[in-house]
Amino acid sequence: MNISKTIFYEITAAAGNSEVFSIILAFIFFIVGMVMLVKGADMFVDGAAKAALKLKVPMIVIGLTIVAFGTSAPEAAISIDSAYRGEGALSIGNIIGSNIFNILLILGVSALITTIPADRNTFLSEIPFVVVITAVLLALGIDGDIGTVDSIILLALFALYIIYLIVISVKRNRKSTEDESPEGIAQDKAKNSTIVLTNRDTALKLILLIIFGIAFVVVGSDLTVTGAKVVAYSMGVDTRIIGLTAVALGTSLPELATAVAAARKKAVDLAVGEIIGSNVFNILFAGGLAGILAPSHVLFKPLLLIDCGVAVFAALLLWVLLSKNRTIGKKAGIAMTACYSLYFIYLIIQPSLFKM
Repeated sequence: MNISKTIFYEITAAAGNSEVFSIILAFIFFIVGMVMLVKGADMFVDGAAKAALKLKVPMIVIGLTIVAFGTSAPEAAISIDSAYRGEGALSIGNIIGSNIFNILLILGVSALITTIPADRNTFLSEIPFVVVITAVLLALGIDGDIGTVDSIILLALFALYIIYLIVISVKRNRKSTEDESPEGIAQDKAKNSTIVLTNRDTALKLILLIIFGIAFVVVGSDLTVTGAKVVAYSMGVDTRIIGLTAVALGTSLPELATAVAAARKKAVDLAVGEIIGSNVFNILFAGGLAGILAPSHVLFKPLLLIDCGVAVFAALLLWVLLSKNRTIGKKAGIAMTACYSLYFIYLIIQPSLFKM
C-alpha cells in the first residue's frame, strides 16, 4: 500500500517541496500513524474478544489468539507493510528492536520500581525458546534475506508455540479444578478478566470496532512507514536505525506505559511472561508473515546480524538474572537499562564504526 506516500508527495508539492516542511510532515505522519496503530489494535482486540464471548468461544482460546495477536499487531503491521515496500531493514529492524526494547528497557525500568517474579514455565521453557528462535532468525538471515522457506520455518515454530500454550493452559485449568468448584473458577475468571460484556456491547458496535480497528492498523502502519522512510532519507539515516529505535519505541510504548503502571501498583506477576510472549509473536508471527506476504525476499542487512545477536544476548541476560530465585530487582534493572543505553549509544556512533 502506497496511498499515504502519494498523499505525502502531493501535499509537499503543493507546499513548494520545502525540505523543512517535508520533514515536519513526515514526523506528523509517523506520530499519527503510531497513534492509529495502537488505538486500532485496542479496538480490534476489544471488539473481536467480546464478539467471541458472545459466540461462547472459551476464554482460553480468546486469550491465546485474539488478545495475543493484538499485542503484536503494531509490529506485525509495520513489518508486513515495510516488507511489501521492499524495506527489509525497516521490517526486520522493527522486530529485533522491539524485542531488545521489551526485555532490556521495559523489564529493566519495571525492575527499578519493584521486584518482578517469573513463572516457572516462563523461566524453564519460554525464555530459552526466545533465545532459540532469535538465534534461528539470525541463522536464517546470514544469507542476506528472509525468503518463503525461511518464513514457513518461522510460522511452523509459531504453530508449535501456540500448541505449547494450549497444553500448558489446559494443565493449569485441570489443576485449578482439583480444589475449586466450577462456579468458583468462573467467578475468579470473571473477576480477573479485562474482557467484560455489557449491555452497550451490541452486535453492531462490536462489528464496527473490528472493522475500524483493522482499518486503523492498516492505515496507521502505512502512515508510519511513509513517515519513517522520509525522515530516514531526509536525515541521511539508514532505515534499519529508524526501525531499531523510533519505530520499535513507538510500537512498544503502550507496553512500557502498562508495565510501569503495573510496577507502581506492584501488580507484575505476569510481566515477564507477557513480554516474552510478545517477543515470540514478534519474531515468529510478524517475521513469518512479512516474509510470506512480501512480493520478494525480505532483505536482511549484515548489520542486522549484530542487532540480532544483541537480542539473543538480551534474552540470555534475562535468563541469567532470573536464575538465582526467579526474580529481578533493582540491581538487575540497573544492569538491563545500562545494557540498553550502551546499545543505543552503539546505534548512534555505528555509522562511524561501519561504513554503510
